[in-house]
Order: sequence, then C-alpha cells, then structure tokens
Amino acid sequence: MHLDPNACYQAVLSRDRRFDGWFFVGVSSTGIYCRPVCAVRTPKAENCRFFPNAAAAERAGFRPCLRCRPELAPGHGLLDASSRLAQAAATLIEEGFLNDASLAALADRVGVTSRHLRRIFEAEFSVSMIEFAQTQRLLMAKRLLTDTHLPMTQVALAAGFGSVRRFNDLFHSRYGLNPLRLRKATAARRSDTMTFELGYRPPFSWSGVLDFLAHRRIDGVEYVGNDMYARTLVFQHSGRCLSGWVSVAHAANRHAINVTVPASVTSGIAQILGRMRRVFDLGCRPDLVDSHLGGLAAESPGMRVPGAFDGFEIAVRAIVGQQISVANARNVLARMAGRFGTQVEGAPFGLVNVFPPVDAFAAIAADVLQETGITRARAETIIAVAKEVLAGRIVLEPLAPLDDTLAALRRIRGIGEWTVQYIAMRSLGWPNAFPQDDAVLKKQLGFAKGSSLRQHAGRWEPWRAYAAVHLWRQYAAGRADHSFIPL
Repeated sequence: MHLDPNACYQAVLSRDRRFDGWFFVGVSSTGIYCRPVCAVRTPKAENCRFFPNAAAAERAGFRPCLRCRPELAPGHGLLDASSRLAQAAATLIEEGFLNDASLAALADRVGVTSRHLRRIFEAEFSVSMIEFAQTQRLLMAKRLLTDTHLPMTQVALAAGFGSVRRFNDLFHSRYGLNPLRLRKATAARRSDTMTFELGYRPPFSWSGVLDFLAHRRIDGVEYVGNDMYARTLVFQHSGRCLSGWVSVAHAANRHAINVTVPASVTSGIAQILGRMRRVFDLGCRPDLVDSHLGGLAAESPGMRVPGAFDGFEIAVRAIVGQQISVANARNVLARMAGRFGTQVEGAPFGLVNVFPPVDAFAAIAADVLQETGITRARAETIIAVAKEVLAGRIVLEPLAPLDDTLAALRRIRGIGEWTVQYIAMRSLGWPNAFPQDDAVLKKQLGFAKGSSLRQHAGRWEPWRAYAAVHLWRQYAAGRADHSFIPL
C-alpha cells in the first residue's frame, strides 16, 4: 500500500475515522505508534512516519499507544487489499492459524505455494508473515492483559505463545514493559465473562443490522432484543471442539461493538473475535459503499451485509429456505438444532442449543434429516454440501477462492444460482454477489426476468450485495408480510 504522507497527516489532523485501521502513525519523538483517530495532542508532521499496518510500525521500532490501542482498529474488507490472497492469509493469521500450524499449512489453506504466498504477503504488508503473526500475538496479549483478569499463563497461551517465558521476553523487548506492569494498571473487573471492543468505520446502521438478524433468527440458537444480539457457538480450535455463547451490544459513542463471551472459551478468543467481525461486516468502508449506492443507501447509511459465524450454517439456511416462508424455514432450522445440536449450559437469553456443525450433518442419513420437515431432495443437498466441506473440497469462508468455490457449489444437485449467490454474500463475504433471481428483488424493482434485474444492478458494482440488502429492507418496510424475504 502506498501512503501519501501529506494525505495521512491531514487525516491525523482531522482525526477522520474513515481512515481508522487503514494506516498507523509512528511518532519519532515518543517512539509510539497510534491510530489516526488517537485523542492525544497531534504530533508535528516532521515527527510522523506512516505505516500500512501495526506489524510494519513495530518492525520499525515503535510501541503501541496505550491510549488509542491499535489492536482495536477496524480491519479491512475483501476489496481493500490489492491481493485477496495476501488478505486471506492475514485474516487467518489474525485468527490464530499460525499458533499451531506451519506456513506451509497456511499456504495450502489459501491455495498457493509457500514461496508465492511469502512474496505477495511481503509486497502487500511490508512485513513477513512471521513478523505479522508475532505482532498479532502481542496485540492479543495486550488486549487480554488490559480487558481481563486472566492468569498470565492463560493470557500467554490464548494469545498463541508457547510459554509464559517466551511471552514475557518478547513483550518486554518489543514494548519495553513487563506484562505485570500493564496488568496492574487494568481496570477490568473479575468476572465469569469477558468483554472485548471491536471498532468500525462510521456510520453503522446498528438497527438495520439487528432487524436483518432478527428476521432470520433461529429460536434457541439466536436472540435479538434489548438492542443486542446473542447466539450460541461451536467451533474447532487446536484440535478441540469449543462451545459456548456470545453477545454483542453497540457502543455507538466509541464507534465500536462490545463482544461478551464466557471465560470457558478463552483459548479460542482470537477466532471468535475474527468471526464476529465477519458477522457484523466491520471491515466495510461505508463512505465508499454509500456514496456509490447513492439514494439507495440514504435511508439507512452504514448498512452492512451481515456475514456468518459459520459459513456452512448459512448454506443450510439457504437450502432450507428455498421456496418456503421464513417462518417455516426458521421452524425447520430450530428443529435441526434441537435434534442434532448439542446443548450449551449456562447460556443467557433462553439460548439452548448450538447449530449442528458440519460433521454432524455429514453423518446424518437423508431420511432422518427429512424428519425435520424438509423434502428428501433438500436433505440430500445439505448432506452433500456437508461432505464436501468436511473433506476440504469446499471452504465456505471469506478467504476461499471465489470462482472455484462457486463452481463447486453449482455442481451439487439441488443448488441453483440464487443459493450460490446468497452463500457468496454471507458465507464468502463477497460484496459483489447478487441473487438476480430473487423474487423480492424483482418485485421491488419491477422486473419480470432475472437477466433484466442483473443488467439494472450493474450500476451498483462492485457493491451489489449491499444493494440487495437495502432493497430487501425497503421491501420489508413497506409491507406487513415479510414471509418471503430470504432467510
């Protein structure tokens, strides 16, 4: 990324939140690096150096600011980086992939050779993957030291360090602080839960996102109410299956969301925070999206395309929701969770079961799955997708190769183009996905044919997924019956 020093300094002077997370400023007179929105007195221009990411600032010898906390800066969306492969690798590293896997495994996951990934990563981020991973571990440890009362051993392990000694040595050498000194200054209270802040670039249509999630919630798995969202969760971490719950509230005055989890999922916190960034589309640049969509976005500026905690779950939702009402589809999904998902103890808001993970669906016989209220054909389609995902032939995450993934989905019997595009929107996080055959979209815009709708939607590229969400919202606002807005 090329950074123009004059433009960057102007952003620092104005504390323009549109640039938060896009670059960091190192101040030579203090040895500290900050977010461009830091509230401290603006440094002189001649004392400023600008870096595309935190790792580059730390490699240059700067320490993170304890006031603006660079670890809280928003991330990047899929179209922000010149190389999607490099961004995919960065996302995996941020979520702790290299904590117990090799660079070769990371390259294999992304779909390129190790040599090629190293080259494009360094070209994109100006640091090696090892340096990038080291910075992410340190920033996660700093977050845990500041926001929790976890014992030092748990902090070190949750952040991805192999030992407390290694953690102490690196933290002291990089930041010039003993971790215990930072821990003594923390204001966090002892609790069975932990709350973490995730920043975004304003505006953010919190009510719009909550309405979207409320319309599609699965009873017993998700909760929307009291201006917040909560759900159960289950995921693999370091070869173990972790389950629990998460709740999310809006911290509008801080341009952030607050993510609360039970202490029992501490070891997987990097994964959870990464996935909640996807669910709430925190990498979005609303200034770019809204200006491009024009009047379509005027009623709900900052609307996001809600993503997925688990991409396979979105695929199941899309298949179940084909040509039936949302109410019926939600009932089917709740029955699936009740019958095949495990229970979560101590979850709040009436949350009971996790949505069944991919391995559970892969092991279910079609006639048994059919008993939840779907046709045999759809049961077979869900099982077929589950087996492809479990075998690694399909990856339903934003970092997956787009064209290959969509082609693999199209080859599965029972998956049409509407389902493919909906999965691309929410599982793959592809901002230009557009379900042109969607009945609501055609009705809202007055087109009888999907081809005509697609041609009309060309004006919204490369943000057609955001246009679809706005159109669904407009349709719902004008009608009492929301039955056939997609699940």
